[in-house]
Amino acid sequence: MSAAVLFVTNGHGEAAIAARIAQDLRALAAVRTDHFGLVGERLGGGDFPDVGPQRAMPSGGLVAMGNVRAFARDLGAGFAGLFARQLRFLRSARARYAVVVAVGDAYACALARTAGAPLAFVGTAKSVYVARYGPFERRIIGGARRIFVRDAATAADLRAHGVAAEAPGNVIVDLLASDERVAWNATPRLALLPGSRERAYGDALRLAGVVAALRERIGELDAVLSIAPNLDAARFAPALERGGLRPWTGPLGAIFAGATLAIGQSGTANEAAAAQGLPVVALELDDAPRVAWYRKRQAGLLGDALAIVSGDPAAAAARIADLLADGERRARMGAVGRERMGGPGGAHAIAAAVAALVAA
Repeated sequence: MSAAVLFVTNGHGEAAIAARIAQDLRALAAVRTDHFGLVGERLGGGDFPDVGPQRAMPSGGLVAMGNVRAFARDLGAGFAGLFARQLRFLRSARARYAVVVAVGDAYACALARTAGAPLAFVGTAKSVYVARYGPFERRIIGGARRIFVRDAATAADLRAHGVAAEAPGNVIVDLLASDERVAWNATPRLALLPGSRERAYGDALRLAGVVAALRERIGELDAVLSIAPNLDAARFAPALERGGLRPWTGPLGAIFAGATLAIGQSGTANEAAAAQGLPVVALELDDAPRVAWYRKRQAGLLGDALAIVSGDPAAAAARIADLLADGERRARMGAVGRERMGGPGGAHAIAAAVAALVAA
């Protein structure tokens, strides 16, 4: 019987990164790859099946930065029982898995360590461009056999603190590889990224309102809305109608190819767009302080590749129209995005390291 590897993730973007590494791992070794999502549900599939207790929580997993209200909603939705079941599953995993790979933040790594199997950590959440791994986080991730982070500067900072981190490439860049292409109908071409959590349905409506206002201002354009596979495509119908949008349920790389810019409320998808050299615009929403904090963090990571504009449709449309008219600025934003996000090859390098752990 072939060996098995368990990937533990805490988010849709993290699950996509894990699936890409798992794909390369299966090409390198005769292994079974399973997915255990700490946040959300139905994020795996095919050769990357979901295992263990999974359930979507009201917060979508965004409970950091002292967001007591979001955590209270999760508790009311049964988080404590879910957490206990997840711990029991992980503690039983050592008998079934040769290696465990944690993809996400120190929380995912901490829970994955309870499995007791050889551990690899793929850190997607932190960068010295935004915030360093703190002493407690370094203690947690330092227990992994192999440690991979998103950029060379972050790896160097961890090594300076005694953590043997590596940065072989950004897997987000590898996610873009696709032979599929969106058939664009007009210019400018807007890739709309509402995200993959529950609030994506509402954010899609906001994006649609901005596109409608922009169309009134500049005339013809084409706008395609990316719908994450874990969401209900039918629930996006009001946004599609309001903004005259077209839906896309395929790979991100296909929607980025040929696009003029991306307008997104997403995490990983916004970063993937920047990696592709697209200028990225995000809406500032006063009704979502936790999302505002996250957007501030993303601004630190992407630098001038990201423009944050008012959530008011008319004001946002005015800013986006100015950006569409400024080719030099869009080119500068694209160059910064490529520099900050790094190059390809990370998925294969990490898969090779995991294969070596399995063989050992």
